[in-house]
Amino acid sequence: MSDLFKTVKSSKITISQLMLPSHTNFSGKIHGGYILSLLDQIAFACASKFSGHYCVTASVDTVDFLSPIDVGELVTMKASVNYVGKSSMIVGIRVEAENIQTGKVKHCNSSYFTMVAKDEQENNVLVPGLILSSDEEIRRFCNGIKQISLKKDKNQHEKAFDYKSETALESLKSYRTKLENF
Repeated sequence: MSDLFKTVKSSKITISQLMLPSHTNFSGKIHGGYILSLLDQIAFACASKFSGHYCVTASVDTVDFLSPIDVGELVTMKASVNYVGKSSMIVGIRVEAENIQTGKVKHCNSSYFTMVAKDEQENNVLVPGLILSSDEEIRRFCNGIKQISLKKDKNQHEKAFDYKSETALESLKSYRTKLENF
């Protein structure tokens, strides 16, 4: 598969679902956990369609809840592969909710999932390369590179940062904290 390339368009998936009262949280809005479940499903479908393999969620990199979703709205999720590595893919998902009576559409959520393609023995498998054919696709791919770099920087910081040092503990005083037993 190393010479295989596919278009971003070939990865695109769209799903729509009517939001029911059984999907609500305690405030009467659609539960964020329910939306996360749908996001994971479409990320799986998108990555599996693109790679031709079973895919697993490696990380949920970003979930920005921008606007609440109401019962009776039609939620549409649009997903595409934005970035590919060797066995991993970053899937971008846009969530919109439409008031089916007025036709008004609002952007409710943007999310990025890192998915990894697996073979039958659950080993990582090479995914196709990505054909970029628009400025928007190039922008999304470059944002994927940036996401990965930021994740690596964060992980390196976690390993190297001495949170018990005198300087680190002293810096906590500028936050709403109270240290006991130090």
